[in-house]
Amino acid sequence: MCHNVKVLQYKGAHNRMEDYDRIFTNLDHILLFNDHSLIFTLLYATFINHQVMKKIIIINGPNLNLLGKREPDIYGDITFSEFFDDIREVYSDEIQLTYYQSNIEGELIDKIQEVGFSYHGIILNAGGYTHTSVALRDAISAVKTPVVEVHISNIYSREEFRQQSMISAVCKGVISGFGLESYVLALDSFL
Repeated sequence: MCHNVKVLQYKGAHNRMEDYDRIFTNLDHILLFNDHSLIFTLLYATFINHQVMKKIIIINGPNLNLLGKREPDIYGDITFSEFFDDIREVYSDEIQLTYYQSNIEGELIDKIQEVGFSYHGIILNAGGYTHTSVALRDAISAVKTPVVEVHISNIYSREEFRQQSMISAVCKGVISGFGLESYVLALDSFL
């Protein structure tokens, strides 16, 4: 990543602190204070032609590969691939967005562990594993990256067994019932 780092040194007495506050509120910065010389050093980076992109991944569980075909009255008639292409374009200036889908519980756990220490956010629609998987819950608990649980349908208006989530308690939040827009709401929660 290309960037310029500028260093500003400001010498003065402690009673000049209000000047520093004014400078610091206008810049992204790191403040270094050398107690012996009363030198304040302000470092800030200005990025050339781009900004730091947040890395977000959408992870979909079982049967979500059938979106657009599966129960369109509940899940809609657009494929996830079409939807993903649209949102990736909309957020291209703010987010490095990736997508992963698997019908296999262990592969979902592997992906959470793979990205769970380096990404800024995980959006997880665990599908049917939402209601059954202690292992997914444990994987979410084990990583540092915040996870937002997402559901296309309102799980609380469906069958009783779908109203219980094994993963909600270890997620940053839960978004349910807004169709594919649930993913957009989750993305916005990371901005």
